[in-house]
Amino acid sequence: MNSQSIKTQLENLKADQKPDFGKMTPQHMVEHLTLTVKISSDRIKIPFFEPSNKQLEMKRMLLGTEMDFPKEIKFPNDPGELLPLRFTDLDTAKTKLLQSLEEFEKFFIQNPKAKTMHPVLGELNKEEWDRFHQKHFTHHFSQFGIW
Repeated sequence: MNSQSIKTQLENLKADQKPDFGKMTPQHMVEHLTLTVKISSDRIKIPFFEPSNKQLEMKRMLLGTEMDFPKEIKFPNDPGELLPLRFTDLDTAKTKLLQSLEEFEKFFIQNPKAKTMHPVLGELNKEEWDRFHQKHFTHHFSQFGIW
């Protein structure tokens, strides 16, 4: 993941933009990406579990092929409603996302062999998380036409 490229794309994201698909607002999307990055760097801990065969196949397809994220995919434990916003505004959320990306890189520099839990795909290493984040960011940035 290229943080500078992400920063540039985020500059094109405005608070009043409507999504091409899904129901997230721009700030919800940015906060969602921040949570995922924090999970990947073990700042939010997901309990260990053994992925099912279906989850392992999803991991193989998503990380081992050119398959894009499905447009209407639901995140784990989706309550069906938008989560409450954590930050006061979109600019703050963007700053927090960029900080979480720096923490992700530092975590794996300090722990190069680490594997952290993805809530659906199970344990992922740095290379797998990079692939996941690339697809995840592309999915959500395309939601708002900024990728």
